[in-house]
Amino acid sequence: MKKYRMPRLSLGWQIIIGLVLGIIFGVIFYHNKTAITAMQNLGTIFISLIQMIVLPIVVSCLTVGIANMGDIHKLGRIGGKTLIYFEIMTTFAIALGLIVGNITHPGTFINIHDLHGSDISKYMATAKSASHTGLWDTLMGIIPTNFFASLSAGDMMPIIFFSVFFGLGTAAIGERGQIIIDFLQAVSEVMFKVTNWVMKFAPIGVFGLIGMTIAEMGLSALAPLGLFVLITYLTMAFFIVVILGIVCKIFKIKYWPLMRVIKDEFLIAFSTASSEATLPRLVSKMEKYGVSQAIVSFVIPTGYTFNLDGSAIYQSLAALFLAQAYGIHLTITHQITLLLVLMITSKGMAGVPGASFVVLLATVSTIGVPMSGLTFIAGIDRFVDMARTSVNVVGNSVATIVIGKSEGEFDEEKNKQYLADFNG
Repeated sequence: MKKYRMPRLSLGWQIIIGLVLGIIFGVIFYHNKTAITAMQNLGTIFISLIQMIVLPIVVSCLTVGIANMGDIHKLGRIGGKTLIYFEIMTTFAIALGLIVGNITHPGTFINIHDLHGSDISKYMATAKSASHTGLWDTLMGIIPTNFFASLSAGDMMPIIFFSVFFGLGTAAIGERGQIIIDFLQAVSEVMFKVTNWVMKFAPIGVFGLIGMTIAEMGLSALAPLGLFVLITYLTMAFFIVVILGIVCKIFKIKYWPLMRVIKDEFLIAFSTASSEATLPRLVSKMEKYGVSQAIVSFVIPTGYTFNLDGSAIYQSLAALFLAQAYGIHLTITHQITLLLVLMITSKGMAGVPGASFVVLLATVSTIGVPMSGLTFIAGIDRFVDMARTSVNVVGNSVATIVIGKSEGEFDEEKNKQYLADFNG
């Protein structure tokens, strides 16, 4: 007799099921502390598993990639291109948020005094400590005085800085460095294998994270600010499809095939609101997609610190929303100043916990919005964070291919074969 096997659900469908079940359980167990704790722990387990594998992958892949590149001048050129590209896209994102805010005027449709505030003390504490760090402090913070301390703290930029120099040093000693390259190559292969195992827990983690959020806040938290959330989502969708679509057209990148390739990572980012959750798989997929290992391992981790397009859109939209809600008229000069301030503060806060909200805290005072105004949108921050994290993932995927193509380090044949196998 012929055996029939049940078709296996793809990871994407498993995550969607986890997301839907999380919403249902969140509604059922609204304000149930026992259920919230259980779901929170499931989500925390998944995020902790991801954090466990992210740094070994970044260190091993980046060191091997830079060692194989072995040219400090080439590295400088790639680094310069990457940062310029990030700055241009971030500026576009901020400007888009300002344009949409001026057209739709979401803040004029609510009475700010009817909203209920949320606790933002943890953000205030972070903003207070972060506000003392100027440009020089930020630059100095990139250089690790103790690499292992940076590893334990999870500070991405010092880790990238060390790994780049370690890779260059490995290349500089020639054949004797091959043993280090072979070892770290094996480490990265092991960690990608571990990533596959960890991702089997992703649907359960997604269920826990979204369920906890809904159970704590309730869907009613979205109601008063529903228009603002909807406008934010539509603006981010416009950025992904139109702005990034144009970038893909310019650099001859097949946009929709790319979106199909990263759809699981998009769903993971949306449901967990964590960029780290997608980093290991995104590094692996971009290499298979045809971009060289050196480019992938440099651009993606750097992008998660400096190329936060979704966060930039949200910050500019939220700043205008609050100004409109408080009846504060912003001239073109004020808005250009706001754009410049956001460009600077968003880079200065890179790596700060809750960075998007902290940037808003550091920015809104420059346009006369009371800091207390942020308590009214803190409750929906998690829902908006899901969208902005997804935008960041797509933006960094496109950035990796753009830099790869600009350096002539994009394998068209490998790309065609991967897309054929992926769709097959």
